[in-house]
Amino acid sequence: MAPTHAAIGPLLAAPDLRAAAGAWLTRLSAERRLADKTVEAYTRDLRQFLTFLRDHIGAPPATGDLAALSAIDLRAYLAHRRLDGLSGPSLSRALAAIRSFARHLEKTQGIAIPALAVVRGPKKRHALPKPLSPDSALRVIDAGEIDPAGDAPWIAARDAAVFSLLYGCGLRISEALGLTRAEAPEPGTDGRTQTLRITGKGGKTRLVPVLPAVCEAIADYLKRCPYALDRDGPLFVGARGGPLNPRIIQRRMAAMRGALGLPDSATPHALRHSFATHLLMNGGDLRAIQELLGHASLSTTQVYTEIDERRLLEAYHDAHPRARHRKRAS
Repeated sequence: MAPTHAAIGPLLAAPDLRAAAGAWLTRLSAERRLADKTVEAYTRDLRQFLTFLRDHIGAPPATGDLAALSAIDLRAYLAHRRLDGLSGPSLSRALAAIRSFARHLEKTQGIAIPALAVVRGPKKRHALPKPLSPDSALRVIDAGEIDPAGDAPWIAARDAAVFSLLYGCGLRISEALGLTRAEAPEPGTDGRTQTLRITGKGGKTRLVPVLPAVCEAIADYLKRCPYALDRDGPLFVGARGGPLNPRIIQRRMAAMRGALGLPDSATPHALRHSFATHLLMNGGDLRAIQELLGHASLSTTQVYTEIDERRLLEAYHDAHPRARHRKRAS
């Protein structure tokens, strides 16, 4: 049963505001067809907001009181909820509920709450990529470490070639599996670095240099592959000769996590993260790494600097005499 205006009692709001709240909650449930749990959460958020306002202004608020709210009032509410132990995501949802109710008021009664336009919720904390260590990444791309688990040896060579592209070139798994036979880089005899032209997200095209070791891994796979590959067909094929499903590569990595003692964060995409992180750790230019990864914005690439800074701090705390002394003292 969807909440009604009865969910906002007379001690929390004046009659006009209670009626508006009831109409809003009914609209959420009946017209927008939000899940009951979502409507309950929005009801709870509005009730807590009105409880704060009642105590803040000394009386059950009316719609006019909402229109008169300042940015300071709203920030005081957010600070109050934060002191109650509300997490960042929950605080963002609470603010979203208030904004939704404010839009309803403006649409149905022409009552605006201008202060909401200048109040921002807590910043979303982005999860840092979790790269593998250099040693672990090198073991993953070593065909000798890949247990074919009853499959033909060419399959281990195939998977090593795919992993080599992810780690050696920073490709996404879809980009690696989207390569055609004609696009396969071959070991150069003239000493020049081979390149791949990759079309990534949003149709953005980039040139990616291919290390000799990656070329050799692909050549080894091609030499072992039992199928005649069409020039315009997929470079990587499955056990029956059709296009290789990315889930096969994901399952292979899952098996290697157990065999090599890698963390759950060791996924095919973690090899791309490892490519960027290891370049940065060894002095790679951030703008060049952005181009290699095909990121449209430098800010997307800058997340890897946080990983590098964290590792520098860990190295400092592990190696610096003063830091070690403080660790022992604590």
